[in-house]
Amino acid sequence: LARPAVEAGESLGFLPGDLQQKIDPYLRPLYDALCDMLTPDKLKEYMEKKVIEVVPLAYMRGRTLNNAFIILDEAQNATSMQMKMCLTRLGTHSKAIITGDTTQIDLPRKSDSGLAEAPKLLADIPGISFVYLDKSDVVRHRLVRDIIDAYEKRAREKMPAEERRHTERRQEDRREEDRLKNLATQVNPSL
Repeated sequence: LARPAVEAGESLGFLPGDLQQKIDPYLRPLYDALCDMLTPDKLKEYMEKKVIEVVPLAYMRGRTLNNAFIILDEAQNATSMQMKMCLTRLGTHSKAIITGDTTQIDLPRKSDSGLAEAPKLLADIPGISFVYLDKSDVVRHRLVRDIIDAYEKRAREKMPAEERRHTERRQEDRREEDRLKNLATQVNPSL
């Protein structure tokens, strides 16, 4: 499990402590998710045996991850070069899941997001798929959908009409692609 070490809109400045203490705040959401799924003893065992590793994205350079299941979380905050570096860590018998929300980019320039760029570069490569989620997929508090609606409405209102129509068409296309992929998987589960 990896995440970019990017702060959400405010700088926390110098953090005291050793390396683990400095990176822990960036990785805390991954630990929280693991604690929701595993007992503390089982998590400790898996981490000690390196069955599960939680690392900052920057520490993946130079590695080849064979027989691995890789999750890059918050990938909207990975630059294009970091995204390439992460994706090229794949070794034999490995899979990668890249997650993120391009509406929550915290990089100084949103255009630097490797997640935003990836569909344009990688969509036609066999073995790579993209799945787009929307507010109906939210599994947090019921109010989160309403909060997302409010922010999306404001964003649409600020957007020029032509760009708004283009964005709405893209969202419809993504939903249709996902629907067709789900149907194809139901017909042929090996897809």
